[in-house]
Amino acid sequence: MGEESPRDRSWFRSRSGLVFLAFLGIAAFFIITEHTAHVLGILPYLLLLACPLLHWLHGGHRGGHGKHGTNGGSGGGEGGVR
Repeated sequence: MGEESPRDRSWFRSRSGLVFLAFLGIAAFFIITEHTAHVLGILPYLLLLACPLLHWLHGGHRGGHGKHGTNGGSGGGEGGVR
C-alpha cells in the first residue's frame, strides 16, 4: 500500500517529464531574452499608430472643444460673469 506503481505516477514527475520541463524553461528564457529587443524596439511605432486610433475614439474634430470652458470663470469673452 505504501509503494506507488509506475503507472500511478504522473508523466511530469517521471525523469523524462522533468527533463522536458527543464528544456521548456530554458527555451522560454532564451526566447524572452532574445525577443525583448524586438518587442521594445517596436513600441515607439505602436505609440504613433495609437494616435489616430485615440483621436477617433475620443470624437475627433466634431466641435466638442467649443462646448466646454467658454462660459467659465476667466471673465474674458462673451458669457462671462459681470
